[in-house]
Amino acid sequence: MSKVLVLNATYEPISFVTLKRAVILLLKEKAEVIEAHVERKLRAEKTSFPYPVVIRLVTYVPVPRFFNLPLSRRNLLSRDNYTCQYCGNTEQPLTIDHVIPKSRGGKTEWTNVVAACVNCNRKKGNKLPADAKMFPRHAPTKPAYIAVVLLGQAKGNETWARYISPN
Repeated sequence: MSKVLVLNATYEPISFVTLKRAVILLLKEKAEVIEAHVERKLRAEKTSFPYPVVIRLVTYVPVPRFFNLPLSRRNLLSRDNYTCQYCGNTEQPLTIDHVIPKSRGGKTEWTNVVAACVNCNRKKGNKLPADAKMFPRHAPTKPAYIAVVLLGQAKGNETWARYISPN
């Protein structure tokens, strides 16, 4: 089923919902359509509605500024924008690389893992970054905002990316 981006009343991205949930929010007048598919419509017996892509809540919903995001492959790749942190490749399949290898005392935590293509991960192997002369393009950090996770889900959708991008 299609996803719809939900914005807070202040145009901050909150989450994605199913098309069905978005229509319910619209019908209950708890949200309004911000962006819709031009060529598609939702049809009922005697009326039609725009097909929502982005909706905005009418009333402000407090969202915690900082939250505890679990470390998962999906969240990590989203944080690193689906890009190898060593060579910048976006075309090859990505793996998770421990900057300080587990065999050398590195832990699986936000500040020690990055996305890496298979070639870079194999090349770095069990070495420390200084030994392999391979350093991540961006220092691995724990994401603090939900937009970081949503940005990864919006990959390939220019309409969503306009509302989610950190710029």
